[in-house]
Amino acid sequence: MSTDADDLVTAAAVARRAGVGRAAVSNWRKRHDDFPRPRDGLYSWPEVLRWLRATGKADQLAVAGQTDTGTQRLDGVVAGSIAGVAVVPQERAVDGLGDHELLARTMAALLPFPDDLGDPEAGGTPDTGEPPVVLDPSCAGGLLLAAVADRFGDHVVLVGHEGDEAVARTAADRLRAHPHAPPYAVLSAEPGGDDRLAPYRGRAAGVLCTGPALTRSAPRPTGGRDDTPRHDLGWIGYVLSLLRPRGTAVVAVPPTVAALGSGRDLRAELVRSGTLRTVVALPATLTGATGSTLHLWVLRRPPVDDRPVRMVALDHLADPADLPTDDRGWERLIADADPERVRAVARLDLLDGGVDLSPRRHVADVGVAPADELNDIVRRLRAAFGGVSDAIPDPVGSPGNRERPTVTIAELERAGALRVRARDTTPRAGDVLLRVLGRPPVVANGTADDDRGVAQVVEIAPGKLDAHFLALFLRAEVAGLPVSNTHGAISRDDLRRCRIPRMPPAEQRRYGAHFRHVVDLQAAMAALAGLGQGVLEQTLHGLTIGALLPTVTTHRENIATEPSESETP
Repeated sequence: MSTDADDLVTAAAVARRAGVGRAAVSNWRKRHDDFPRPRDGLYSWPEVLRWLRATGKADQLAVAGQTDTGTQRLDGVVAGSIAGVAVVPQERAVDGLGDHELLARTMAALLPFPDDLGDPEAGGTPDTGEPPVVLDPSCAGGLLLAAVADRFGDHVVLVGHEGDEAVARTAADRLRAHPHAPPYAVLSAEPGGDDRLAPYRGRAAGVLCTGPALTRSAPRPTGGRDDTPRHDLGWIGYVLSLLRPRGTAVVAVPPTVAALGSGRDLRAELVRSGTLRTVVALPATLTGATGSTLHLWVLRRPPVDDRPVRMVALDHLADPADLPTDDRGWERLIADADPERVRAVARLDLLDGGVDLSPRRHVADVGVAPADELNDIVRRLRAAFGGVSDAIPDPVGSPGNRERPTVTIAELERAGALRVRARDTTPRAGDVLLRVLGRPPVVANGTADDDRGVAQVVEIAPGKLDAHFLALFLRAEVAGLPVSNTHGAISRDDLRRCRIPRMPPAEQRRYGAHFRHVVDLQAAMAALAGLGQGVLEQTLHGLTIGALLPTVTTHRENIATEPSESETP
């Protein structure tokens, strides 16, 4: 770590230079009164560096393992140990993660540290020092196993199985390129349906898998044709057969299996035996690779105690990024014991009736705002929708030839109109930012949001180019480019080949202003849609629990979701 006397940086830049996530910087400021205070939103890097050295965190950071995104949680607390080796779990920032990656991180965080590795009764091998095995019997592209590697590094052996040989190669490539270089094996299916995971039966300290995918591509213990229904729970027995005693499995299942009649007996056995430990209802917006809402079941192979089953209802979360994605986040959630989120249910209570394992049936009802308060929200919501509606611009046709002369980004860079900066530089207000995961380009506004999921940074020369004009026309160019890397990020070479129209500055500003107006309008509409959905959900819940009475204010035929025939071009 080096310093410059006048080096003022954003919180995102502090995180990047220190090699931690932005949440760590926020935590330092909240928990330590002596952490340097920002001035006009900027931190003095020399002051931060002196604080890191004085508190000993600089020494920790110097030896900490780094992930591929350059982030690492270092709170000075060792979360666990494996065979006597202290392990600090790795934490990549959740900003910019897609649903699949976020689901993988969430599931991996529910695996306990295998502290019983040295216990021969738990399947440990202290004499050989072999690390524990974590399996994914239907690993697809290897995201779940990569999330385990993020957390445990090379202290576990990762084993995956995938029915499609080409997809299995993708999983192997992902694990081979992982910065922690974990030992791994990815097995693809063989003719005849042989169970290639048979050598690992009863040896796994942990199993992660998504249930619906398992019935399609995982090895079957009996081989031959697979006639198992997509949502049948019979594969749970196969997952448990892979675990060693006291091993843990985290499986993603559709909510329908929580109360499906055909799975009642198996659910009852999981509850009665003490195998089922936790059920988590995930937000409806987090579907991962399954395309439907999900529950997570945490299973532990007996013998175990008869503690209650923990029901966790997180389906109400509007933003999946609010999910705990590390073990300490789950610990804090459980410790808070919010009755609207978490409840420990006695096993005998679950065995009554149909053995319904839906968390929402067991946690406290989420409260409904009083009717007068909802009325006030509805009035303001109507006014806001009216304002947004009036702000929608009238389309104006373009006369004449639509062909326009163009210029490449590389040519503009040679002319000094812009500069493609290094990806790890701190964005500044007015820069054009290319995003990962296929998200459209935006213009930096000088806030912490600028640092989220940046693929490339384009600095605009003052007076030579309109930033919003550039972002507008780069949207179509970038959307049409094939992206081969795992982050969905455009390369610098591809960016420099992108073309935009040649236009005089005044015309650029016109296009830029219109683009900015439309983007702001999109954000306002999205925010109002979320608020409106929340009000409607509160209304439905209030009707069902008796807090609200039904009223009729409009007929369904007056609610138009599409233009009428006369309005359609």
